[in-house]
Amino acid sequence: LLAKADPSGTARQLEEMRAEQAASAAAGLRDVFFGYDSWTITEEGRQALSRDADWMKSNPGALLKVEGHCDDRGTSAYNLVLGEKRAKAVRNYLVELGVSANRLSVVSYGKERPFCLERAESCYQQNRRGHLVVRSMK
Repeated sequence: LLAKADPSGTARQLEEMRAEQAASAAAGLRDVFFGYDSWTITEEGRQALSRDADWMKSNPGALLKVEGHCDDRGTSAYNLVLGEKRAKAVRNYLVELGVSANRLSVVSYGKERPFCLERAESCYQQNRRGHLVVRSMK
């Protein structure tokens, strides 16, 4: 509750998320975006994950965290479940592409870590995502 009341905490959290985003982008990793109330991977998402899987194969020591995120519509409990379904869909597709499941962990943040804070569909779309974070490189 205090973090929500503390604007500097929210700003710091956004800054950390954007730094993670930049690190993942520097590795060439792409987020997967989902439709409203969906965990189905689109064709664009499959193409992004194909590139991500290629990166994983060329970096065999890399461990990734797959984060599931939602927009802020719906309850926290509902969005935690939806975020988990999104993260697992991403993980499962990467495994289908030949990435070892033991290199991938899954976490759902539901609606608790939005990337964009505006109340508009263009912003909601950015928050409905599977985000890949490099946890470690061996």
